[in-house]
Amino acid sequence: MEILAFGVQADEQPLIEQAFHGREEIRCVDVFLNEDTAPIAAGHEIVSTSVNADLGADVLEILAAGGTRMVAQRSTGFNNIDLATAEGLGMTVARVSYYSPYSVAEFAWALAMAVNRRIVRAANRTRDFDFRLQGLMGRDLHGRTAGVLGTGKIGEAFARIAHGFGMRLLGWDVAENPACAELGMRYVPKDELLAQSDLITLHVPLMAETRHLIDAPALKAMRDDAILVNSSRGGLIDTVALVGELRAGRFAGVGLDVYEAEAGLFFLDKSLEPVEDDTLARLVTFPNVLVTSHQAYYTRDAVGQIVDATARNVLDYREGRRSENVLVPRG
Repeated sequence: MEILAFGVQADEQPLIEQAFHGREEIRCVDVFLNEDTAPIAAGHEIVSTSVNADLGADVLEILAAGGTRMVAQRSTGFNNIDLATAEGLGMTVARVSYYSPYSVAEFAWALAMAVNRRIVRAANRTRDFDFRLQGLMGRDLHGRTAGVLGTGKIGEAFARIAHGFGMRLLGWDVAENPACAELGMRYVPKDELLAQSDLITLHVPLMAETRHLIDAPALKAMRDDAILVNSSRGGLIDTVALVGELRAGRFAGVGLDVYEAEAGLFFLDKSLEPVEDDTLARLVTFPNVLVTSHQAYYTRDAVGQIVDATARNVLDYREGRRSENVLVPRG
């Protein structure tokens, strides 16, 4: 029986088709799953979804009414899924618990370096044959302090790169990572990390306890010339509070690959439409801010691992097996 995969990017489709070849028939569509698009899944026992899919109670009920019994999400995060409703409907839900941490860590560093060295501004200037250096001064990161909020696999990968730069390492997490400690990382309370770090990067999951982890008081605790990078989940930062601090002239640079209201915006072309999100519209006007479209994970290596794991999740469902990727087991 055919699987329906929602929100498939053109670069991603060949990898998905290759991963499922010889195992399952799969139909890829570029629309994202939400209440309006859910009815097209009718008759499909299994659907595969992207990170920005709406899998709230209403959508899950539409899917279940159409015969869907499994949701295979192509991401690690699952804050977009109402797991309690899925369980009540007897639906199996699986995600991808692991893919290349280097894809996200390296991209976080790309953001940090881009805002520190004013790369985007410089590139835009040189296209107009403006080769002035005014306003492009950055600073050495060697010898400065990197604060890593969340020291799992991605945070560890980021810390290893920071160590290669010769940076002092501070960490914050519910549990210490011995590999980070071996690099010389010192674990400290969040407020101390924010106050002492020149570069702050976020690598924690989004849940009730971490929503607005970087809120107005946290932003005020940071150094005026700090660099802030978020390549994890947009809801970790109170964006309205961040805009307020940026308007006050604070922070050397902010690199965001995620945004707390990105659903319905990111992965789509909105260039010919009026901008309805005033916060995002204001955010992208700051010269020291760089916003990208949730692409940190988007390498051939990582996406290949994601779709391979998704194919295995489907096979496990078919054969009645349960792996660490299962969030809601088969009823």
